[in-house]
This record gives sequence, C-alpha cells and structure tokens, in this order.
Amino acid sequence: MSDVSSVIDDLARESEELDGLVAELDASGWARATPAPGWTIAHQIAHLAWTDQGALIAVTDPESFAAEMEKALAAPGSWVDEAAREGAALPPERLLARWREGRAALDRALRAAPAGTRFPWYGPPMSVASMATGRLMETWAHGQDVADTLGVVRPPTDRLRHVARIGVRARDFAFGIRGWEAPGEEFRVELVAPSGHGIWTYGPPEAAQRVTGPALDFCLLVTQRAHRADLALRAEGPDADRWLDIAQAFAGPPGAGRDPQGAER
Repeated sequence: MSDVSSVIDDLARESEELDGLVAELDASGWARATPAPGWTIAHQIAHLAWTDQGALIAVTDPESFAAEMEKALAAPGSWVDEAAREGAALPPERLLARWREGRAALDRALRAAPAGTRFPWYGPPMSVASMATGRLMETWAHGQDVADTLGVVRPPTDRLRHVARIGVRARDFAFGIRGWEAPGEEFRVELVAPSGHGIWTYGPPEAAQRVTGPALDFCLLVTQRAHRADLALRAEGPDADRWLDIAQAFAGPPGAGRDPQGAER
C-alpha cells in the first residue's frame, strides 16, 4: 500500500468514526451547541461537507477553484461561517447525505489523481497526500467538537500522526500570519504516541529548543480544541514556548481557541 493510499484510507476511517457519532441523532441532537461559538453539530458537519466540496473542485477542476478563492477574498471574515450556516439550515438527513456523498466523491478523486499532481488551495498548492492529510485534520478537529458536545471520549489513534505532522510543519505559518518573524532555528518535537509505546519525533535531535508531551495533547493544541493550560505539553526555550501559545495547523487567520477549563465565561 502506498503512503498516499494509506493517508486516504485513514481519512475514510476518521470520517466513518465521526459519521457514527451523528448518524442516529434526532433533530434536537443536530441543533446542540458545540464549543465553537455559534456553531451547532449541524454547523460542524455542514462545514466539513462544504470544505470536502471545495477540495473536490480543487482536485477535479482546478481552474474553477479560482471562483472559490474569490469568494474567500471577498468576505475573509465571514465566508466560513456563512457556508456553515447555509448547510446547517438543511434537514439533518439531507445534510448527512450531502456530507457522505461529497466525501465519497473526494475519496474517488484523490485515489484517481496522477502521482505528483498538485492542486490549488487556500494556502500553498497541495499534493494528493497533503490534501488528504488536511481533510483528515479538519475531520478530526471538528469531530472533537462533536464528541465534546455529546460527552463522548474518542480513544486516540495513530491517525493523529497526520495531524501532528501538519502542526509541526505549520510552525512558521503560525508566526507569519500574526506578522511575526519565524524563529531561525528548527525545534525538536517529541510526542508520545497514543498507544503509549513509541515517540514520534520531528526536527534535529540536537536542537536547543524543543516541545515534548502526549501526541493527543499536541494535536488538540494545534487544532485549537483545548487551551494550553489544560494540556501536558512542555516547551524548552523562549521561541518554543511562544509557539505553544499561537500554534495552529489550519490555514487562515488565527483562531480564538478555547478558554481554559473552569475559566469564567
């Protein structure tokens, strides 16, 4: 099995796990508020359906994706929420069907794409593997919001390796999107695998600045699904410490993140 096929398979498994959380919800369940302000479970799934559709356009009709970019540029502060709101207004069964159909079509398109192809996206152009990895990251992150809303604890899996890798690679982006100069040196990142056996490592072992801790916690941090204060991550060095305050694995402007548990609201 190729590395690309493996990532696409993991994306399918991540989607199926989330599907299992929402498939039997009634209308009141779909309307439950999630930790993302103003977003219900329906908004979360609508967002995934919309971004899957955007990815499908990028993969199958790159020239038409320019129109999607124009929409983003025309309303940079509202286009994501507007799309989620439009999808969330659908009857739950139609929204669920739209998401299932869209992700199945994207799966087929990614598997059929020629090796070495690069597709336009809202950030840098994406390879097949990068597009699948990005979709997995978003599916896992929005799935976390749904799981938190439903009071479900999802056992972390080795699929988080994909999320962690994006988070590490997006380090300089997290600094740059804030208008800050990125550190000139690489960091060492050492994350304990979800199984508790093995360490996922990134960066040179001799790096002076480093980040260590559980892979799950790192993924929650870079997707901004938990506040740093609630996570068992450790930074050594001033720049590494600063990074943990701003880390994000997603494209676009800095997110609001989450309040610490127990913080006054």
